[in-house]
Amino acid sequence: MAFDADSHAALAALLDYARKAGSDSAEASFAAREAISAEVRMGALEGMEREEGRSVALRAFIGKRQAAASSTDLSASGLKALADRTVAMARAAPEDKYCGLLEKRYAATGARPDLEQADSARPTPQQLLELAKTCEDASLAIPGIANSGGGGASSDFASFVYATSDGFEGAESATSYSLGTQPIAEKDDAMERDYEWRTKRYFADLPSAESIGRIAGERTARRLGARKIASQKASVIFENRLAGRILSPIFSAISGSAVARGVSFLKDKLGERILPEGFEVREDPFVKRGMASHWFDGEGGAVKPMTLIEDGVLKTWLLNASAARQLGLEPNGHASAGHGGPPGISTSNMFVKPGALDLAGLMREAGKGLFITDMFSPSLNMNTADWSVGVAGYWFENGEVAHPVSEVTVAGNLLDIYARLRCGADLDRRGALEIPSLIVDNLAIGGV
Repeated sequence: MAFDADSHAALAALLDYARKAGSDSAEASFAAREAISAEVRMGALEGMEREEGRSVALRAFIGKRQAAASSTDLSASGLKALADRTVAMARAAPEDKYCGLLEKRYAATGARPDLEQADSARPTPQQLLELAKTCEDASLAIPGIANSGGGGASSDFASFVYATSDGFEGAESATSYSLGTQPIAEKDDAMERDYEWRTKRYFADLPSAESIGRIAGERTARRLGARKIASQKASVIFENRLAGRILSPIFSAISGSAVARGVSFLKDKLGERILPEGFEVREDPFVKRGMASHWFDGEGGAVKPMTLIEDGVLKTWLLNASAARQLGLEPNGHASAGHGGPPGISTSNMFVKPGALDLAGLMREAGKGLFITDMFSPSLNMNTADWSVGVAGYWFENGEVAHPVSEVTVAGNLLDIYARLRCGADLDRRGALEIPSLIVDNLAIGGV
């Protein structure tokens, strides 16, 4: 599956049909995906799936009215029907004074950079099955592991082509390969779960199935003997592999659409310090083999490295064309592709500046507290920043892990938490967010 002439020709024809149907301007996109996944449980095949799909989408504008639709029919008659239907919908749509194509001066230009997003490796279903089995077997070999929630391996190849009636055209393709397992540890009547997984753009970059399974098994076995703890206030450390969940509300809250609607706890904080001095969050869409790399955004906009939070100060909103118009600002390359709807807002590869202390150092400095390794059922009020989440992990005392902990909640106001949040040095690089463990003092812990 590549950017063959058919996909480019289909978009050109779709835009032409939209113009003939009466649109003033339009954007069209082509998306294709091939995916294979294998799942096992206790060494037996649980499922094997193969997915293939191609679709085109059109967003048409008549004055300040817009409509969008998609179709899997790429024939000439199917493209014309899609154009006719979408333009007719636009005529009947309510006015939106902020809609429209991205202005050409903000469009991505120049040669397409090689971001190494697409690998040539195409593992067979049998290879994926063997990887999943090997990964799960390695976890089951760990003492204390008695069962499994399953193991899985997958291969995914996607391509995307985007074109507008004012002349922009861009194309991207990406591969991703995933491998992981979820062991179950049992002792007496107690049962604990944990997991380990990895996703990479290049197949050869995946860690070995044995190492992933071993880590999953060891993490799960350590969870046995979990206790409840008393409700109190204490230092809390968020493990690096889930620390992004405490920061992710920031990215939602600085979305230009949320700010424009007034449904953001940061809507009045631009240019103010929301995190401690020295706290820095950078974004870079041009990282080779990065999980969120791209050379144009979902509206064909230019993208660039940016600093979102510098020295704890919020520096920018995340803007697509519509949100920028609502806020009287310039778009800054954060549109996500709508492909059958208006574009959304998203980020690329994110990097949180690490601190000086490793995880052991954070524990020693704090003395005692809660080390969180799992989070579930979060609750957040986006207007007030009141937040709570169920957690599991470990209680530590005298700077060392004392015992596992379960059936606990932590809660607070994110603005208060962010003001005291500090970074460790132990960067996790498994996804689109590179982040260390994070620590906050005096956080409310709900136990018994």
